[in-house]
Amino acid sequence: MVTKEIRDFEEIRTKARAFLCYLLSRNIPNQIPNPSLDAIVKALKKIKKENKEIDALYVLDPMGVQVIDAVSDHTKYRKGKNTNKSMRAFYYRAAREKRCILTDPYPSEITNELVVTASYPVYDDSKKLRFIVCLDISLENILKVAHPTSIDSVFGKFNKLMYAFFCFALFTVAFLLFFKGVMSIATYGFQIGKLDIKEMFEATILITLSLAIFDLIKTIFEEEVLGKNKKGHDDDIHKTMIRFLGSIIIALSIEALMLVFKFAIMDPEKILYAVYLLIGVTFLLFGLAYYLKNIKKDN
Repeated sequence: MVTKEIRDFEEIRTKARAFLCYLLSRNIPNQIPNPSLDAIVKALKKIKKENKEIDALYVLDPMGVQVIDAVSDHTKYRKGKNTNKSMRAFYYRAAREKRCILTDPYPSEITNELVVTASYPVYDDSKKLRFIVCLDISLENILKVAHPTSIDSVFGKFNKLMYAFFCFALFTVAFLLFFKGVMSIATYGFQIGKLDIKEMFEATILITLSLAIFDLIKTIFEEEVLGKNKKGHDDDIHKTMIRFLGSIIIALSIEALMLVFKFAIMDPEKILYAVYLLIGVTFLLFGLAYYLKNIKKDN
């Protein structure tokens, strides 16, 4: 889930920075003759009151030392005065770039959850750095603010639950197909001489379909339920599609071959139906070949 949230954050990073920096710049005047710490603290309390999702706000001096205890609704955040934070990215990036910045997600020292920090340098009228105002917000909350559909909203949780149910149902189908395929052969035990060719073909079809459905379940569960975002994600989807289509083609080919033998021996007049099925399988093969060709072009 963390990987998905970080991916979503990268998608809305610009929007998140614009929102947080707007909150700070709108309430805290810059480049005035004598920026007042009391006025800044008052502005921070106003920001916190209007934006409950923010975890903490605090102020650093030009050397990176925190000059007030953090403004927060939670007691555990209301500390930090005289703490040296000059080695933190939210301090030295803001001081170096001379603009409001937004950090990458990092583990909070207080909660150990992923947070991001917006830091806003405050200058006097002679363009001398006087303070750096910082705003901490959890990764979960900034995603809710800037991209509400990107994390577990009520609908998002329901969506995951439904995908989980579908995966379970498909897994049940795959298991039953596999069980039926194995049992149709296993019932003969060691009496190999009694094995029926038709049942062997049918068992192969059932097991092949079971494998195809299992591959499909794996992809759906990882993407929609676990929210995984592996490197080469598109390649993984292509591989799943190729395996799924390949399994279907193999199953249909076996079925067509079985019908050819069956009709050739028992009912030659119906062999045309087997030919139609073989033609359909041929079109599927051409379609798969075209799909593979396009993948290579894209790469």
